[in-house]
Amino acid sequence: MKNLIQPEPLQRGALAAHELLDGGSLHDASSGLRNLIRESWQRSAGFKADPDNPAAPLAMDRDELEDYRSHHPLAAIMPVINKLLVQPSHDSGLLVAVGDEVGRLLWVEGDPALQRRAEGMMFVAGADWSEATVGTSAPGTALALGRGIQIAGAEHYQRAVHPWSCTAVPFHDPDSGAVLGVVDITGTATAVAPHTLSLVEATVAAAQAQLRVERLQLAAELANRPARRRATASASRAPGQGVKEGSLYRNSLQLLGRDQALLSLEGKTIVLSARHSEILALLSTHPDGLSAEELGVLLYPGEGSTITLRAEMVRLRKVLQQLSPDAVPGSRPYRLPVDVVPDSGQVLSCLQRGAHRIALEIYRGAVLPRSEAPGVVELRNKVSLLLREAVLTDGSAESLLKYAELPEARDDVGVRRAALRLLPARSPKRAAVVADLERLEAELRA
Repeated sequence: MKNLIQPEPLQRGALAAHELLDGGSLHDASSGLRNLIRESWQRSAGFKADPDNPAAPLAMDRDELEDYRSHHPLAAIMPVINKLLVQPSHDSGLLVAVGDEVGRLLWVEGDPALQRRAEGMMFVAGADWSEATVGTSAPGTALALGRGIQIAGAEHYQRAVHPWSCTAVPFHDPDSGAVLGVVDITGTATAVAPHTLSLVEATVAAAQAQLRVERLQLAAELANRPARRRATASASRAPGQGVKEGSLYRNSLQLLGRDQALLSLEGKTIVLSARHSEILALLSTHPDGLSAEELGVLLYPGEGSTITLRAEMVRLRKVLQQLSPDAVPGSRPYRLPVDVVPDSGQVLSCLQRGAHRIALEIYRGAVLPRSEAPGVVELRNKVSLLLREAVLTDGSAESLLKYAELPEARDDVGVRRAALRLLPARSPKRAAVVADLERLEAELRA
C-alpha cells in the first residue's frame, strides 16, 4: 500500500477517470486508476452499480438487523473490536464498521459527529455496501478480493463517497477459513494511512484468536457435562432450533447448495460423504431420534436395507469419533447426543418469524440438491417452497431479484413478473428482467 502515501496523483487520476466515465467507455475511464481499483470498477460496472446513487440501500430494518446480528458469529468478537478500534476512534475522528460476509454493515461505531455525517450516504448499520450494490468501497472490495485493502476518496465508484477514505480487512473463520465478515475504518485521509491497515489487520488477528479461544472453552465445557444432560437438552429442542452461547452456534451443518455437507463440531470442520450428509441432515431435523426402520425409509428410495444402514452408521460413528466423541449418535433410536444446527433449519426459523430477507441471505441453494433420499427431498422441497412463497408474498423487488438469481429460480416466470411489477418505471434493472422473461417465453414457444 505504499502508493497511498502520496494521495494527490492518485486522486487526480481517479477524478479524471470519473469524468471519462460519464461520456466514454469504462476502458477509457480506467487508465488513470491503480490496477486493483480498475478491476473493481470493471466488476462494479458489470454489476450495474450506479456511480451517481446518493446513498447505499438499507438491506435490513431495525428488527431484522437486531435479530440477525445477535445470531451472527461476529457478535462474539465485538468486545475485542470495541477495545482495540472503537474506543480509540472517538478521539481520532474515525468510524469503525463491522459487516457480514456479503457486505451488509452490522455495526457502525465511533466519532458521533462523523456518524451523523456518514448517515448522508447511508453508511449505517443495516445498509448494503457490497461491490454489487455500491461499487468499489473498502468493505465490499475487501470481501471481493479476500484481503485487506485501502480506498482513497475518488477511487470510490460512487461519487457521494468521494469525501471519504477507508481501510478494510476480511474476517476469516479461525477453523474453516471461511469468510465471516469484514472490519472497516472510515474517515478522512487518516483512514488510509499506512499504519491504519496494519492496525486493522492486527485487530482482526486478535479477534480471530479470541474466537478460537472461546470455541475451545465451549468444547471444554461440553466435555465436562454429563452425557445424559447433553442428550436430554438435544431431545427437548425443536427441529432447527440452535443453542447459542456468546452469540455463537456451537455446532452447525451446512446443507444448502452443497452436494456434501460441511459439519462443524466444537471448532473443527469437515466435509462429509454424500451418504453421511443425508444421515446427519435427517438426524439433525429429528432431535427425538429415529428407529432404524424410520431412518431407512427416509434415507433409501424404494425398499432400504437396515443391514446396509447399520454398516453406514458404523462408518459415520468412526468419522464423528475422531471429530468429537460426544457427538457419536446413539442407537435405538438413532439420535444425536449434541445439538447440531442445520442451515436449512435457520432458514425455516427465519421464515416462521417473518424475517424472509434474512432467510434469503442464509439460503445458498437447495438442500443437498443431488440427493434422492426421500426425507432429504421432502426437506428440500419444504424449504424451497416456503422461501419462494414468502418472497412472493412479502418480498421487495430487491428480494425477488435476489431470489431469481438462484439456480432453482432460473426459469421462474412468476418471480420475474412480480419483480417487474414492483420495480420503478425508470429502474435500470427492468431491462434485465424483461430480457429474462422474453428468453423464457421464447423457450416455451420452441
